Order: sequence, then structure tokens, then C-alpha cells
Amino acid sequence: MNTLCIGLAGSILGLGFLTVASAADPKPEDAVRYRQSVYTVIGWNFKPIGAMMKGEIPFDAAAVARHAQYVEMMSKTAIEGFPKGSGPDAVKNTEAKPEIWTDWNQFETKMTDFQQEAAKLVEVAKGGDQGAIKAQFGKTAETCKACHKEFRKD
Repeated sequence: MNTLCIGLAGSILGLGFLTVASAADPKPEDAVRYRQSVYTVIGWNFKPIGAMMKGEIPFDAAAVARHAQYVEMMSKTAIEGFPKGSGPDAVKNTEAKPEIWTDWNQFETKMTDFQQEAAKLVEVAKGGDQGAIKAQFGKTAETCKACHKEFRKD
């Protein structure tokens, strides 16, 4: 048993070093896959909250709180998927506009807005008040729309 744990721990550590090494200088295609994966996870967790807020599925405060936590966590990692050289000039399968890199400060501000509203959604969701959650969900969704409008191809 101890040998198995030590071997598994060694394997995990080895993967960690591999991840750090490849994250330091990602290929443009890897950056696109990373950010698409992050947004897939965000969507996977954002959509059920939206469906509850619209009354399409029953409201479940515990599920909202759990989904909100994942959205917040991923909001913090999203910006890492936009290193220089991973825009549409380098990679064809991206919906990212070149303006991300030419107006980085504005993009970073939009991403920070999303992170802040996602964090507020987590806090509000902990209270379980559907009306308050709906209001904060709307504010969080607006930050997504604002960024998509300016920095994502239709």
C-alpha cells in the first residue's frame, strides 16, 4: 500500500512539473485549447444557474452555490489562456479577436469585472435567496456579455 501511494505521489509530482514546464511557454494551439476548456467549464456551471433563474428547472440553492463556486474558480484562471501569440493571427480555431492583445488593459479590466461579479455571486448564493441570486446572476452575466461583445467573434 505504501509503495502504491509513493508511486502515485511521484507520478502526480512528475505531471505537475510537466505542466509547469509546458505552461511556461505554451504553444498557441495549447493556449486556445486551454481557454476553450475553461469557458466550457464556466458554461457547464453557468447554464444551470440561468435555467433556474428563468424557471426552466426547479430552484436548488445548494446546486446554485456549488455551480457559482466553479464559475468563480474558473473566472480566475481564464486570463491565463490568452498569452501573446495565441490570437487569430497564429491560430485559426479561435473566436478571440485581435483586440484582446492590442487593447490588453481593457481586456484585463473586463476579465477582472467578471472575476469580481463571480465572487459576489458565490457570496449571494451562500444566502440561498433566489431573488438576490437572480439579481447577482444578471450582473455576472452582463460582465460576460460585455467582454464577448468587444473581444469575441460572433
